[in-house]
Amino acid sequence: MSRTFEKASFQGERGAFSEIAAAQLLPGAKVVPCARFEDVFKRLKDGEVTAAVVPIENTLHGSVHENYDHLLHNDLPIVAETRVRIVHNLIAAPGVRYKDIGKIYSHPVALNQCLKFFAANPGFEREIFYDTAGSVKMLMEKGLRDAAAIASVAASEIYGARILRRSIEDDRENFTRFFLLRQPDRAAREARKPRGGRTKWKTSLVFTTHDAPGALFRSLSALALRDLSLTKIESRPLRGKPWEYLFYVDFLGHMDDPAPRNALNHLRETSDFLRILGCYPECART
Repeated sequence: MSRTFEKASFQGERGAFSEIAAAQLLPGAKVVPCARFEDVFKRLKDGEVTAAVVPIENTLHGSVHENYDHLLHNDLPIVAETRVRIVHNLIAAPGVRYKDIGKIYSHPVALNQCLKFFAANPGFEREIFYDTAGSVKMLMEKGLRDAAAIASVAASEIYGARILRRSIEDDRENFTRFFLLRQPDRAAREARKPRGGRTKWKTSLVFTTHDAPGALFRSLSALALRDLSLTKIESRPLRGKPWEYLFYVDFLGHMDDPAPRNALNHLRETSDFLRILGCYPECART
């Protein structure tokens, strides 16, 4: 399918960092903003879009736990990943001066990633909004002259706003990792694409262990014994079973290659539940 006919859902308003990720993963695709992550998954599941783009972890804030839960409950495999450098900018309506600002709106995560800026400017009042780009859209729609927002450069351009201060985030090493999701039939085709050259592949999965001493060690040994590099492990509570956990794992390797295939067969024997969430090319680390 030509990317001209791609439609990708993402959470937030136009100009959100998720839209930036969608442009990296599917250049030229039509984007479909959604209010909630649940809606992002539902639109893909119902066939209203051909792909979905969701954040899964941030280098400062950590994992987006809600999306790990959605990956478990929706059969929408991961087919690609990307990373977006998160640059927060102070944005206001044209003509609004820095000294006019009393309130600053943005998503709570964005506000918390600009604490040094607020410490240096104690007169600014922080106001929580559901979305970074949405806060810029709201400023422009309401014509607020005493407020600003924290969001991306793209958001300022889309809504005709003005950047007053660039890159006000505390840490320049601020990246968010995003997944590209497909429906199962298309995901299976993309996972079987030729794997020549120097492309490194990554496999993501989720499993539960037996309730026995050393169960997690034995499960992870399935990977270690075959020299597979574990790039992430995340535990999440198993709903309906207090004090039991799901383990989300990423490792380097294509699930159809001999060592990963044998490791997965081994892991099936040591776990109560195992599901492959996706097999996709690794995004180069920057």
